[in-house]
Amino acid sequence: MHPKTRRAVIETALLIGFAVVIAVVLRAFVAQAFRIPSASMEPQLHVGDRVVVSRLAYDAHEPRRGDIVVFDCPPRAGCDAPPDDGVVVRAGKALAEALLLRQPDVEEFIKRVIALPGETVEARDGHVFIGGRRLVEPYLPPGTVTSDFGPVTVGEGQLWVMGDNRGNSADSRVFGPIAERTVVGRAIMRVWPPGRLAFL
Repeated sequence: MHPKTRRAVIETALLIGFAVVIAVVLRAFVAQAFRIPSASMEPQLHVGDRVVVSRLAYDAHEPRRGDIVVFDCPPRAGCDAPPDDGVVVRAGKALAEALLLRQPDVEEFIKRVIALPGETVEARDGHVFIGGRRLVEPYLPPGTVTSDFGPVTVGEGQLWVMGDNRGNSADSRVFGPIAERTVVGRAIMRVWPPGRLAFL
């Protein structure tokens, strides 16, 4: 191989390696792309939409009511365990996930924070109540009805989460409150499709 060709090949390989490292580091510590897997957050988020999830959002403050969060599959939701891959395969998967080319092996959910630690949440007469006061939910389409549940008191270090599509969402009504430590981050922007680009 000619020296110039060899040098070009080495430089290209180094650049690709550097890009992989940057993508993996960004995904692990700063932001993650997430593909909407179900209709549970319609009409705001449709199946196939892509959102950017900030991993740093809750370094400055605790989750807030109304935030859209991505979190690991809760124990009571019955998700499959991820495969045990080698280091090289995991790095390749992380790069593909960072580029939105594949979904993570660990199943993740996306829902809206409804109730915070220590609060009592319930639904009656089609509406959600926090501590006995009706919750105003401007993000829901007019006429949305929430099926009755509760009351449930959210424990310390937990969050009560629900999908906006109240009639088609497996959420805390099914698997109970989630642990705050399982929250991957806050969805901050819809980036795909381009015509629906918006902050969340």
